[in-house]
Amino acid sequence: MSETAPKSVGLLIFEGVEELDFVGPWEVFTAAREAGALLEVFTLGWPEREVRCAKGLRVTADHRLTDGPQPDALLVPGGRGTRPLAKDEAFLALLRQKLDAAAWQLSVCTGSALLGRTGLLDGRRATSNRIASPFFRDSAPNAIYVDDARFVRDGSIVTSAGVSAGIDMALWLIGQWFGIDLARKVQTYIEYFPEPPYADAAVR
Repeated sequence: MSETAPKSVGLLIFEGVEELDFVGPWEVFTAAREAGALLEVFTLGWPEREVRCAKGLRVTADHRLTDGPQPDALLVPGGRGTRPLAKDEAFLALLRQKLDAAAWQLSVCTGSALLGRTGLLDGRRATSNRIASPFFRDSAPNAIYVDDARFVRDGSIVTSAGVSAGIDMALWLIGQWFGIDLARKVQTYIEYFPEPPYADAAVR
């Protein structure tokens, strides 16, 4: 069902965040905006606006998580930077506050481990990067882990598997908010029709 009311998406970024975890969804959401969706998209940095990503990309967030606007959907990406954040109680308390205030709670890759550390995934179905499943299970011991899906929805919580799976999740949410036709239009625009050259060798 298409929704015409304005929406907003905030993408969290932090030291060691995996680039494609947030850039992939960013591309989907901003392409939808350019295609006519009433959608505001912005990044939220922790603890400061300037971060260096996992592969070295340097990014300046639009706002800090501490004082940035509250989005309708908050997306938490993964990356090696999630490990120290999983032990940062001040960050986790603020993150839970922001997640509770959002209508949708999203994660990519090991971002779901951070959702788990806030307690948000207790009793919920969720997924994460398969390679990092031990980290997820340790961080979300009361979650119901799904290891064979690109993304999993449980109520307002949508968790996606590793890295590129965040694109699938973002396209799905665009379809929920603004209709499947617009989601397909965005998919065509970004030419997201995966045909990996070595698909037969993929680890399942």
